[in-house]
Amino acid sequence: MKDQRTTETDEVTKQLESADEHIQLAVDLIYLLESNKIDPNVVVKALDIVSADFNKKLNK
Repeated sequence: MKDQRTTETDEVTKQLESADEHIQLAVDLIYLLESNKIDPNVVVKALDIVSADFNKKLNK
């Protein structure tokens, strides 16, 4: 018999698998950054640079 936590995890996994690609990428990035214990201030500064770079690419 599955416990409550396993059931909830299975449900979240199903929802994520059917989520839009940008949501899946965001979740993966959050997991990666949190798993590596990156300072949130560093993350925000880095993401500003990444965002600016990709916005330039969109506007070409």
